Amino acid sequence: MFFELIKNHKILSGLFVLFVLLFLLYLNSGSHKQIEYGVTFSQVQAMDLGLDWKEVYKQMLGDLGVKKVRLSAYWNKVEPEPGNFNFDDLDYMIAEAEKTDTSIVLSVGRRLPRWPECHDPAWIKNLNQQQLKNALLSFVETVVLRYKNSRAVEIWQVENEPFLASFGECPKPDPGLLDSEIALVKKLDPVRPVLITDSGELSLWISSGKRGDLFGTTLYRYVFSDKLNRYWVNYIPFWVYRVKAGFLRFLNPGKQVAIIELQAEPWTTKGILNTSVEEQFKTMSMQKFEKILDVAETTRLSPQYLWGVEWWYYMKQKQNHPEFWEKAKGLMRD
Repeated sequence: MFFELIKNHKILSGLFVLFVLLFLLYLNSGSHKQIEYGVTFSQVQAMDLGLDWKEVYKQMLGDLGVKKVRLSAYWNKVEPEPGNFNFDDLDYMIAEAEKTDTSIVLSVGRRLPRWPECHDPAWIKNLNQQQLKNALLSFVETVVLRYKNSRAVEIWQVENEPFLASFGECPKPDPGLLDSEIALVKKLDPVRPVLITDSGELSLWISSGKRGDLFGTTLYRYVFSDKLNRYWVNYIPFWVYRVKAGFLRFLNPGKQVAIIELQAEPWTTKGILNTSVEEQFKTMSMQKFEKILDVAETTRLSPQYLWGVEWWYYMKQKQNHPEFWEKAKGLMRD
């Protein structure tokens, strides 16, 4: 009798878990709508690939037909010295986006897209914690005030994957400071929504998902593991992202969930220029590109911002592999 009760308890527990998963999938199902695509662009990454970043940017808006772009206000580039601001690059990109009716997600803060994640100006090394906090908030305020009236800027992203302590050359997460940044941005611009992001593979989105107005996840599939010294495929099925999105929406009704960083370039720890094309294709060939697009589509999350536009242009111009650029052009123009 005792063992029968245990057996029945396990069955009931299993059925309950299955019911919860199906319910969360239902919350995140919706209709199979057309996915909107965009890209993340970094002038630093384009320059690291030996490209004229302005040329890449103009071709991205023109030939590629991108209408959704995520940009970053890198602290070390915008404020190389305390109180000395250089907005030339951002001004150019925002102005070109306005000309082409392109909507911008503008990332602000200390931790922003691209390695080493925290793009610190050298001068902050001499600051104590309170001085550093004040300097960061002052920097964020300056950026928001400069671009809050731009018709191209649609969304503010505050920090990038702020709770991902295991990746990047950054200090440990500081939820209090993050909340101060979010509150400041919303005070300065109560109109535009605030986006908070997190890893799709290494997080349950609990802390990040309750903050901000919008949520963005990553989706990576083909990586190289330094610890294992081998290539690795993240066989995380599409329904995991849908279940997590459903759970997030259950806890935060009405919150939009997007894929803010969809892998579409190789994963290399040596840098693209120090990695052969053959080795690059181990983590991002055309077949892998199409496969990850299929996985992302079945999550039904939208919009989806692809990661790697600078690499597509590099492959097209420098390596005689235009297929990645052309595939993306088809996505953007559909």
